[in-house]
Amino acid sequence: MAEMEQIGKDKDVYQQFARLYDEIHKRIVGNEEAIECILISLLCDGHVLLESVPGMGKTMLAKTISETLNCEFKRIQGTPDLTATDITGKLVYDEKEGKYVLRKGPVFTNILLMDEINRAPPMTQSALLEVMEEKKVTMGGVTYELPKPFIVIATENPLEQKGVFPLPEAQKDRFLFKVIMMYLTTEEEASIVKSKLRDVKINRIFNPAEILILRKEIKESVTIDDSIIDYAIKIVNETRNRRELQTGASPRASIAFMETAKAKVFLEGRDNVTVADIKKLAYPILRHRIILNPEYVEMRVTPDDIIKKILDKIEAPM
Repeated sequence: MAEMEQIGKDKDVYQQFARLYDEIHKRIVGNEEAIECILISLLCDGHVLLESVPGMGKTMLAKTISETLNCEFKRIQGTPDLTATDITGKLVYDEKEGKYVLRKGPVFTNILLMDEINRAPPMTQSALLEVMEEKKVTMGGVTYELPKPFIVIATENPLEQKGVFPLPEAQKDRFLFKVIMMYLTTEEEASIVKSKLRDVKINRIFNPAEILILRKEIKESVTIDDSIIDYAIKIVNETRNRRELQTGASPRASIAFMETAKAKVFLEGRDNVTVADIKKLAYPILRHRIILNPEYVEMRVTPDDIIKKILDKIEAPM
């Protein structure tokens, strides 16, 4: 708390969040859910899976958020010949030192964009997901900690069917959110075209050290009523009982509800989680954690359709 009070002497945290959104929107038009989910993930020490067709501005989005937070940003392009060491780095012999030293890979950063993760072979995907879980790299018997904060923003192209290696469900579960980036409206697309004609300077609002302090403040200042916790757990449990679903959500989903809901209300300057917060978060938390039965896939039923049915069914607390 003392650390947070020190920050508060210089700036109002919640006003800074408003400024943060303003800075991001200097370059990024629309995609509100993606922006919110990435910021929440940073505050929850989680990762985000983005699904969209090429050209939707995913790299610009990740890079702009990095600039506003003064975080280091790196990008990896998923390809069939991408190896684990291309991500983590490798040991090379230093003749001057007379020993092997680590040549760090792009994973040693704050925000890592893994573009088209499903184009990388399974062993490479597994290496990245292991790093995501442990936040460290071990080579030659030596463990190297990743910078803090560390978040992976991975992207998938839903249209590609050839030359891809879809993520196994157990690996998808490692992602805190899955966000589907939709096409922009005509007005939003016009704004993007106009913005490309001018150079926009992005101001830094927070820094990595402050993000870590904010994580601590969220845990201490935001409360969740027991009735809200029970409501979220009932939603997750219902995914395991639906006839449309082959597999329901794991306990990670219940934990994700609690962590992300607290971060969400903190971003908005509130201190209590509501039913509306849980309902809004249900889609990005659950859509990649549930598997539809084949007959419903053929009927073009989507995970979001099932999530809506579940939200309509489960009675919300007053």
